[in-house]
Amino acid sequence: MKSLAELAAAREKYKPTIAMRHDNANAAKIVVGMGTCGIAAGARPVYMKFVELVNEKQLSDVIVVMSGCAGKCPLEPIVEVALPGTEKVTYVRVTPEMAEKIVEGHIIGGKPVAEYAEATAK
Repeated sequence: MKSLAELAAAREKYKPTIAMRHDNANAAKIVVGMGTCGIAAGARPVYMKFVELVNEKQLSDVIVVMSGCAGKCPLEPIVEVALPGTEKVTYVRVTPEMAEKIVEGHIIGGKPVAEYAEATAK
C-alpha cells in the first residue's frame, strides 16, 4: 500500500467479507472447516464460493465463518449449515459447485441437501 486512499479502497473491498464473520443469533450460519486437512482438500475455494454467493444474493441474514479441524480428514472439505431454530447439517466433500446448491436449497429454500449430507456420504 502506497497511500491512505489505497488502504481505504482495500477496506471497502473486504468490508462485506469481514461483516460476515460477526455473530448474529438470528442469522443462518455456514461454517467451513479450514484446518490443514480441509485446506489441502480444497476448503479455501469452497469458503470463497460461499462468501461470493452470500454477497451476490444479498443474504444479509447469513454469516460465513471458518473453523479448525473437525477430525474427519477423509470427508474434507466439511461445511456445517445451521438455520435459526434448527439443528446443524454437516455436508462433506464439498466443492464450490455444491456450495451453490447448498445455498439455494438449504439456506434460501430451507431444506437440507440430503445427497451431500454426512449421513449419506460413502
